[in-house]
Amino acid sequence: MARSTLDRAAHRRTDPQWLAQAWAGARVLILDVEAGGRALIRTDTEVPELVLVAAGELPPALAADAMFLGVEPDGAPVFCVHSALAAVPQTRPAHLRDVGHLLSDRDAGLFTTGLALTNWHLRHLYHPVTGEPTRADEAGWTRVDRTGERVWPRTDPAMIVLVHDGVSGVEGRCLLGNNATWPSTKGRRRFSCLAGYLEPGESAEAAVLREVREEVGVEVSDIRYAGSQAWPFPGSLMLGFLATADPAQPLRLDPTEIADARWFSRQEIGAALAGQPVEVGDARLLLPPPSSIALFLVDRWLAGRC
Repeated sequence: MARSTLDRAAHRRTDPQWLAQAWAGARVLILDVEAGGRALIRTDTEVPELVLVAAGELPPALAADAMFLGVEPDGAPVFCVHSALAAVPQTRPAHLRDVGHLLSDRDAGLFTTGLALTNWHLRHLYHPVTGEPTRADEAGWTRVDRTGERVWPRTDPAMIVLVHDGVSGVEGRCLLGNNATWPSTKGRRRFSCLAGYLEPGESAEAAVLREVREEVGVEVSDIRYAGSQAWPFPGSLMLGFLATADPAQPLRLDPTEIADARWFSRQEIGAALAGQPVEVGDARLLLPPPSSIALFLVDRWLAGRC
């Protein structure tokens, strides 16, 4: 989901005249906030596509709160609005979690940006300092209260790390955890990379050390940055890392965070990704979803690129 072909054209956000003219010929992404931020996806194409509608087909009242996302390579402006989704033949409503990995760079970028902005607006109806109600301003990129005090979109940095033993070949192992809030479903139990939010005054690397120590009691080394991903659920930036640890270290789980943690071999991870059953207690191993940076890290380790 960390992909985009859009020029955000930030200098246009404070130009009401340009925005009004742009709206008249805009392409518009509709997000249904009552349905969890779902958008319409075409089902008659080989690759799922976002459904964008012409601004002229929408009720004029939606223009007041439209969020300007940017300008496409062909010069067309793109906005996002909140509204119920109409029933359109050969389409279906979909959430970004479910289709993000299937979308084109253009559609993934639009959906991710629109959802991230939407979630920020829904959580910042009041100014954090004055306590006054706020309204959207600058084409959806700020909120302002009646006194003129302004707030900007917030992104919360978080680290996510695949801990491995540094061994090459099929016997190499990685450490994955089952979050305490993830129940087993249909006989499958999800295991994923360890993750957590950065604390004030803390670097991303320090957060990797702390979170792994806190969650599973393991000391890591050789921390290497691997990439980042916007994760608008509701508004995080996931900073991905790889790190090494000795599997001989005893696991000491924080039960409020981690229900289970295990070392898995490359052979086991490869089998699970190929759809073969890998047993974890009374369930089968379920790996992170395709749209997540967690699976990107797992794939990178599996291929030996760490």
